[in-house]
Amino acid sequence: MLGNFKKILNTNREIYLCVKVRPNAVATNVRDVLADETLKIDIAAPAERGKANVELIRFLATEFGVNRVNVRIISGAGERTKLIKIQK
Repeated sequence: MLGNFKKILNTNREIYLCVKVRPNAVATNVRDVLADETLKIDIAAPAERGKANVELIRFLATEFGVNRVNVRIISGAGERTKLIKIQK
């Protein structure tokens, strides 16, 4: 599901993603890619004290094969919809 996004990251060395998260899920995974390329991601962490954000960063770093410091929440840290920057 993330194949096209990974190709863009490998080509451009960075990518911006719009992500809509659903905390308190059973497992962390990508649920859907919407028509506007927003990723819907279930997060297996509660939305309290930044735990869901930490889990989202861990998940995206693993999926894209980058270090966690290369995944940043640009905006929406306290919201369900976030803008994420990933660098190679």
